[in-house]
Amino acid sequence: MLVTNKEILSAAMAKGYAVGAFNINNLETLLAIVEGSAEERSPVIVAVSPSAIKYAGLEYLATMVKTAGILARVPMALHLDHGKDFETVSKCVDAGFTSVMIDGSHLNFEENISLTKRVVDLAHPKGVSVEGELGRLAGVEESTVEEREAILTDPNVAKEFVERTGVDALAVAIGTSHGAYKFRAKPRLDFERLKAIRKRVEVPLVLHGASGVPSWIVEKAAKYGAELGGAKGIPDEHIKKAISLGITKINIDTDLRLAFTGTVREILATSPKQFDPRKILGPAKKAMKEVVKAKMRLFGSSFRVP
Repeated sequence: MLVTNKEILSAAMAKGYAVGAFNINNLETLLAIVEGSAEERSPVIVAVSPSAIKYAGLEYLATMVKTAGILARVPMALHLDHGKDFETVSKCVDAGFTSVMIDGSHLNFEENISLTKRVVDLAHPKGVSVEGELGRLAGVEESTVEEREAILTDPNVAKEFVERTGVDALAVAIGTSHGAYKFRAKPRLDFERLKAIRKRVEVPLVLHGASGVPSWIVEKAAKYGAELGGAKGIPDEHIKKAISLGITKINIDTDLRLAFTGTVREILATSPKQFDPRKILGPAKKAMKEVVKAKMRLFGSSFRVP
């Protein structure tokens, strides 16, 4: 059966590795994650965003993942990613999610605390773990020092936030961003800030916007018509360093989308007579599974399950 993020991340934090939270929008992506985690013997977090819920339906997604949890041979959690309001969180808790994220990072500090604490008070009595967020993932590369300080997570404020809300995990901003275009120049993450946060905060830390945008995926997609010039992600060595400094949960979405898109484009371009969805989506699922497995090995979560 499904377990909570708190259970999965507590074990990872104690042993110094990280667990991937992989976003799904459809069955093929879920199957890639389930099969990859089984082959790597890795715990895994299946993440569902509000936009995925709008696209596929809350009941459909929750039922698929709960079925996967019954069949899975590894610890698996069903997690709401970037819940923006109390109503969405409440619906996900009622639908059987074992973990929820409430993203109040767009609010001022006191409003963020108030909203996050309200979610904790709802979720904890029902055995659901909660992730909060402090700081914002947006356009920091070319920001001034003052702007950067306002956007990234303040270590001292992080300590107060965790203590006052009671969250089970904290998403921090140290210079990453969502999407395939994370940096215009050399990747620049604030590892000293991460060290300071880790010293002050006892709960697991989460890195959003962490896809690597590997060149082989971009090149494959571009070969068959995708326009991805300038796409750039987080290098593997940066991910390893972040884990060594206390990151315990890492969110991956863009890399799965790129693998899916590149493979579907390839099949359609090289097999113009093909119209069987299984012959088109099957190879895309396989490509996404290879991404999942590679991430698990990078994060150190492989072969953690007997």
